Amino acid sequence: MASSKQTYKVCFCFRRRFRLAAAEAPAEIKSMFDRYSENGVMTVPHLLRFLVEEQGETNASLEDAQALFDKLHELKILNIFHRKGLNVEAFFKYLFNDVNPPMSSSREIHQDMDAPLSHYFIFTGHNSYLTGNQLSSDCSDVPIIKALERGVRVIELDIWPNSTGDDVNVLHGRTLTTPVKLLKCLGSIKEHAFTASEYPVVITLEDHLTPDLQAKVAEMVTQTFGEALFTPDSDCLKEFPSPKFLKRKFIISTKPPKEYLQAKKVDGDEKNGSQKEKEVTDEGAWGKELSSSRYGTNQDKDNFDEFESPDEEEDEDDDKACQKTAPEYRRLIAIHAGKGKGGLDDWLKVDPEKVRRLSLSEPELEKAVTTHGKAIVRFTQRNILRVYPKGIRFDSSNYNPLIAWTHGAQMVAFNMQGYGRSLWLMHGMFRANGGCGYVKKPDFLLKTGPHDEVFDPETALPVKKTLKVTVYMGEGWYYDFKHTHFDAYSPPDFYARIGIAGVRADTIMKKTKTLEDNWIPNWNEKFEFPLTVPELALLRIEVHEYDMSEKDDFGGQACLPVSELRTGIRSVPLYSRKGDKYNSVKVLMRFEFV
Repeated sequence: MASSKQTYKVCFCFRRRFRLAAAEAPAEIKSMFDRYSENGVMTVPHLLRFLVEEQGETNASLEDAQALFDKLHELKILNIFHRKGLNVEAFFKYLFNDVNPPMSSSREIHQDMDAPLSHYFIFTGHNSYLTGNQLSSDCSDVPIIKALERGVRVIELDIWPNSTGDDVNVLHGRTLTTPVKLLKCLGSIKEHAFTASEYPVVITLEDHLTPDLQAKVAEMVTQTFGEALFTPDSDCLKEFPSPKFLKRKFIISTKPPKEYLQAKKVDGDEKNGSQKEKEVTDEGAWGKELSSSRYGTNQDKDNFDEFESPDEEEDEDDDKACQKTAPEYRRLIAIHAGKGKGGLDDWLKVDPEKVRRLSLSEPELEKAVTTHGKAIVRFTQRNILRVYPKGIRFDSSNYNPLIAWTHGAQMVAFNMQGYGRSLWLMHGMFRANGGCGYVKKPDFLLKTGPHDEVFDPETALPVKKTLKVTVYMGEGWYYDFKHTHFDAYSPPDFYARIGIAGVRADTIMKKTKTLEDNWIPNWNEKFEFPLTVPELALLRIEVHEYDMSEKDDFGGQACLPVSELRTGIRSVPLYSRKGDKYNSVKVLMRFEFV
């Protein structure tokens, strides 16, 4: 650190001085170094033995260890006095460095990408064009670009006629949001679609257009995407193609269009939710804790129809309505959406001759899983289920995605500007599989044989494995925050929260002790997490600063898919509330599976 002491002003006359301790290896790390070194030096063969026996890298070779050794030289972790090997300080710096991440450092896609789209969780945005809240923020292509650069693969656009009725705008209808031109959004999607991933981008259109404007949209889409636009040979797909087959392709998904006036006569409150309902907001500096009740809040009304959004109406008299629509627009639709007539039993029917997309609101899903849980899982084995936030989330907050994922829903649509714990889980899920935006669903969600038991996330299951976590210490706040950011009168009092998000039986949060007046907290605490469904588990890590008089301050977070954790001692980088990686803040942890 820059100095050995730090001064805090208490009042006009008095100042407090605190000694700044340098980061030092915990006793367990020193003991481990002693086991894998000789005469205070860890050579390349010693390093290889450490990688194999402690880090679980059983396929590591002497060449791998030498390459790592050379990398540490490049990073100046080893200086001229360490040419023969690592001393304990260099070993500690290596463990705490970004070259030792908790997941594979390469963005390597390692899952099978040849299965139908319905076999994957897909990184999905909701109202992707909004810069802020759902009622009065600007519409822009900027949040679309940001989403694509983060790996989002499903972009939602609400399309409406402009004021003169001769062009198409993107906006949140019947609100004060300012529009952006559709053509501009399409151009930005084309330009940035494959910067983070080569796998297909799905554009879901909420269509509020007249037939002549639908024809204009068809022309815009065709001219913008050209040969990269996937259009099926037949009106309906019998099975979805695979992400690999659709690499660098664009896919249009919407309902088969209806006559404009018939489809869009809806009350404004139906789109945005009743103003009388309580507004949903994230609480505190980092967001409300996720609901621990069975399926989220039970404050929502029970009637499905009350949550019916105009963009998810029943598709009555489709054939008659479509006679007056632009055929060139209809031909663009690769993934057909819509509920159809009737209720849940009809919505969830599986047609062996065609596949489709069904959309349910967050409250609709919460109600549906209590009565039709297995039917939802069965539906999502061939078809796509999209879940979207309830209309009263005016502040663009989000919901617990695990309810949808554990029932096989592929498109869990999130407000990417709705920062908080729910969005952190979304970021965590899609760090898997190289961050490509497609994560293969576990096999138990895909079993379709006549004798296969359909997965039920509420069924009590035996523990499959236990994750043991050691939280050694954290550092980096001194460099990334002002010295009075957490406390004007003393160094911060940090504590960590560690836990699991997954099926209800696995979901839990635990907490370390609070260490007072210390920029480099050495918690050195161990936790165990029995997991019944590790395939759907996410490891949650949060650091907060205890504040006696106000709400605790946020100090960073990370969310990691348990299935892709690297065992051993790892350096876990922390992220801001918005999901941006801090330059220096990280936590040293150990992961073991038993």
